[in-house]
Amino acid sequence: MTDKQMKYKVYTLKNYATIPQVQAALSPAEIDAIRVVGNVLPFKVNNYVVEELIDWRNLPNDPIYQLTFPQKEMLSPAHFQEMEQALKNDYSKSELKLVANKIRYELNPHPAGQKDNMPFLDDNKLSGIQHKYKETVLFFPSNSQTCHAYCTFCFRWPQFVGIDNLKFAAKETNVLVEYLQAHPEVTDVLFTGGDPLVMSAKKLQEYIDPLLEADLPNLQSIRIGTKALSYWPYRFINDKDTEDLFRVFEKIVDSGINLAFMAHFNHSNELKTGAVKIAIKKILNTGAVIRTQSPIMNHINNNADEWAKMWKLQVRLGCIPYYMFVARDTGAQGYFAVTLENAWKVYRKAYNQVSGLARTVRGPSMSANPGKVQMLGISEIGNEKLMVLRFIQARDPEWVGKPFFAKYNSDAIWLTELEPIEGKEQFFYEQKMEVEEEIAIEALLN
Repeated sequence: MTDKQMKYKVYTLKNYATIPQVQAALSPAEIDAIRVVGNVLPFKVNNYVVEELIDWRNLPNDPIYQLTFPQKEMLSPAHFQEMEQALKNDYSKSELKLVANKIRYELNPHPAGQKDNMPFLDDNKLSGIQHKYKETVLFFPSNSQTCHAYCTFCFRWPQFVGIDNLKFAAKETNVLVEYLQAHPEVTDVLFTGGDPLVMSAKKLQEYIDPLLEADLPNLQSIRIGTKALSYWPYRFINDKDTEDLFRVFEKIVDSGINLAFMAHFNHSNELKTGAVKIAIKKILNTGAVIRTQSPIMNHINNNADEWAKMWKLQVRLGCIPYYMFVARDTGAQGYFAVTLENAWKVYRKAYNQVSGLARTVRGPSMSANPGKVQMLGISEIGNEKLMVLRFIQARDPEWVGKPFFAKYNSDAIWLTELEPIEGKEQFFYEQKMEVEEEIAIEALLN
């Protein structure tokens, strides 16, 4: 365990080649590949990740290196060549941005209909709020549109690449309060981004206080989606405003509202440093709970023993395993993709290795357009092999918990690649989705 002081230092495309470990461990071609891919997908890392998480003797296989440093194969050969050629031709900054944006728009920048989740208040569209599920509203503070480091798989990568019309952001909490007052069915607010904990304690308090001071009897939980425990645990140890931050947490808990950290841990290596263990303990001491989640991904954690090890360690540290996700259909999905069948096999094998305290975890789950769809397994009915699924969460609450079947497809990596069983033209939820889409289009036209 350690309480050593560490000053945050960031590395981006401007200075990553100066990192001593990069210079020692990577070839010139590998260093250049980072530059090519990093001109399309966001790239940022920091000294904690470089010095305490990555095992530079284990390249390129180290999971945290794969998690934070762009790899050539994260772009298709055509996209890589397109950007590489633009860099070789010494394009201007504006010309490079045009090439990058062309590629970005071909990488499905807003999966699962995220743009369709923005609600209205008095005919005004709320660009910094998403309301997909009845009980939960997502809030995107404008001050949290970055992270301490960027994940190479991140489905919110469009937030970080400088295209304003791909961003979700809200500057004030007032509108959120008004929306919650108008929607008493909402019980949970999820602060997300980016990472809300890049904000100063003072700025975070400016967002939190209006929620606590408003008349919101429906508000039961405030969630904070964060990777800070993994990428900068010193935020909770000895940053300049750490104690002020804890006072904000305690104020939420003392108000009678549940404070839940939705912590992203993608590999057990992120849970082994002295700093993260201290940080977890300090957060739990405020009365907050920590729930953990991660996608299952090739090159990082596509292994049942790793998942079992991660869940066991999380429980030992006082965290609650929450979700195993399927990597979303955006960005570098092709590089990280695990088939639904294999994801289910990994989940089942890992689940079999842990006690009931870790079996709070659900998965593998796809956060798709109609909702969170869990892959339950493979079954046979009348000598026909079928995939069994159900909604954990859905746009229509009536769909939740309802099992349904799809034709067996050993290559499928996402919901849209599955087909209904013989005799069915559509999955049961598709007709209502089509009706809602027609209504939305008509509303826009009018």
